[in-house]
Amino acid sequence: MRLGNVELFVVSDGFVRMDGGGMFGVVPRVLWEKVLAPDEFNRVKTALNCLVIVTRDKTILVDTGLGAKLTAKQERNFARKGGAKLLVNLARIGFLPEDIDLVVNTHLHADHAGGNTYRAGQDILPTFPNAEYWIQRQEFLDASFPNERTRATYFADNFIALERVCLLNGDTQITDEVRAIVTPGHTRAHQAILIESKGEKALFLGDVAGRTIYLEHLPWVPAYDIEPMVSIETKRRIREWAFEENMLLVFQHDAVMTLGRLRQDGKEYRVERVATDL
Repeated sequence: MRLGNVELFVVSDGFVRMDGGGMFGVVPRVLWEKVLAPDEFNRVKTALNCLVIVTRDKTILVDTGLGAKLTAKQERNFARKGGAKLLVNLARIGFLPEDIDLVVNTHLHADHAGGNTYRAGQDILPTFPNAEYWIQRQEFLDASFPNERTRATYFADNFIALERVCLLNGDTQITDEVRAIVTPGHTRAHQAILIESKGEKALFLGDVAGRTIYLEHLPWVPAYDIEPMVSIETKRRIREWAFEENMLLVFQHDAVMTLGRLRQDGKEYRVERVATDL
């Protein structure tokens, strides 16, 4: 789809199933299962959406999914059928790995950065050989020195082997029409990606609000968020801003709604689906 002078393509790395308790934290299952029914293992269907942004000067890929380095056991645990899908789906819309100029990681959790690299024999190599990888400096440090809680999702193979890395220090203008905005809570230096062209705005939320329900209900915060109260305040700020600006919102993990806009229903907010051929 076109947003002003920019082309946007939502590209999937497939669907996985993740633990409902992890997805909804302290929210009781009796509440969240009304919104998203779990399977017999208490897992909920989860999209792995990435975003290609084509500007006049750059072709940018935001996040890279789980990638193709998982073991057979890990693939079974995630219940992702058919393995990694990102490169296949990129090719379907006409992009080869060599065509990507910039890879921007919202953060370095495995389901967002696993496709940064691939395994070639004993070597770990960048999946996108011509790309520079843009990552918040604080996020890179936190991923490089994980603690007991974070080491289960920060894997060095996803970023240490990268040779062309641009470490960002806060909000950063990437191109004239694309901007990285630090949105803390899920991780300390998580970033969302704003696209603005000819008066139109879109926001790739990453894990600020991976599903529509997280924006509609601010206290619904995944257990994976490092700073849950910060997440709530970040979501409050993003929600008000996105509503005022009538932004197109791109949801990374929602298996039902990929694109939406915020609407008010009395004092409540709801996300309204945006029809698209993506």
